[in-house]
Amino acid sequence: MSIFRPFQALLPKEDLVEEIIALPYDCMNSQEAREIAEDHPLSFLHVSKAEIDLPEDADPYGEDVYRKAAENLQKLQDDGALFQDDARCFYILTQEMNGRSQTGLVGCASIDDYQNNVIKKHEKTRYDKEIDRINHIKACNANTGAIFLTYRAQETISDKINAWKASHTPDYDFQMPGRVHTLAWRIDDEALCQELQTLFAEDVDSLYIADGHHRCASAAHVGTLYRQQHPDYTGDEEFNYFLAVAFPSDELSIMDYNRVARLPEKYTPDEHARHMTKAELFRRIEPNFVIESCLQVRPFRPEEPRTFGMYYGGSWYKLTAKDGTYDPEDPVGSLDVAILQNNLIEPVLGIDDPRGDPRIDFVGGIRGLRELEKRVSEDMEIAFSMYPTSIDQLMSIADAHELMPPKSTWFEPKLPSGLFLHLLTD
Repeated sequence: MSIFRPFQALLPKEDLVEEIIALPYDCMNSQEAREIAEDHPLSFLHVSKAEIDLPEDADPYGEDVYRKAAENLQKLQDDGALFQDDARCFYILTQEMNGRSQTGLVGCASIDDYQNNVIKKHEKTRYDKEIDRINHIKACNANTGAIFLTYRAQETISDKINAWKASHTPDYDFQMPGRVHTLAWRIDDEALCQELQTLFAEDVDSLYIADGHHRCASAAHVGTLYRQQHPDYTGDEEFNYFLAVAFPSDELSIMDYNRVARLPEKYTPDEHARHMTKAELFRRIEPNFVIESCLQVRPFRPEEPRTFGMYYGGSWYKLTAKDGTYDPEDPVGSLDVAILQNNLIEPVLGIDDPRGDPRIDFVGGIRGLRELEKRVSEDMEIAFSMYPTSIDQLMSIADAHELMPPKSTWFEPKLPSGLFLHLLTD
């Protein structure tokens, strides 16, 4: 069973919503956030990336930043830009982008479900990133960013959510950056909220983290800290739960997550560095991949699994993984990102730590394949276009308690930041 319950959200005033909402904090760097929030004092970036209100040389992970985030959040409440709902509700979030729509239920998930693996993971987290969000949540006493969850679609849940949408006017209707039409409804029917909570408990065996592993781990950690500070807790307190949006799996689509890299340097006897030649590169790739020139298809986008686009020397090539280069029964090793890493990026380019090696970077599919060509012309030398990982693959790997290679999935559109907040205590 999955615990998913209504809560008293902190919400933006309707006529200010477009001034307040922003993309998630990890979608931009500090300088980009400064530019976006300039002349927008209500932007939620003043909370999620509060370093923009401090000198440019301020440590983005310093205590001053977290204190400033808490001050800015309190000011939004004091000024009436944000207000707390007067009842526990579920909320519906619909995002429309590029002709596709996805609808999720906004509520609170359980830190116990996270710790007991009812909420399943598919990525490793880095403790330094967790610490940042832990400090942010503690300072704000709130979950300021929702976790993107998914679950195997349940017709009954979807029918009830869609029926509410069809019979009620949206409470919010606005455009997010990136031409994302965003609508939200407040479910203030106590009986329906209870029914939805019961349906999750009875029909949804597991929830899966689609995006937000670090935020989720941090939220669970803070909840545990609050429990230690309140040893007489009952389990009903808000700090036992964290903010999430749960989407049925049949409404989600994962985009490609592409790679750009630099070739390894070799040293001649006189210690002069030289790059691998094209002949050397292709000779080392050919044992594991069929290489075809793509003169008519520029750029090349893979249309089936086990195929890859490679951009090198101003030309595109199609790579097809040969039989025997992966185990089709291995849910992780048969992922396209793993096939490319294990058969080319590590043995040919010498990049065995894609999380930390500066010679590789990752480009979300939302940027398009021309971005790969641009990066190769600017600071990289070779690029790979990928076939997207599927939702079924993500859930199968999480069910097997396995972990995906880094940068395996790119979800779009991103969840709005500042539209729903969850206070941990009064």
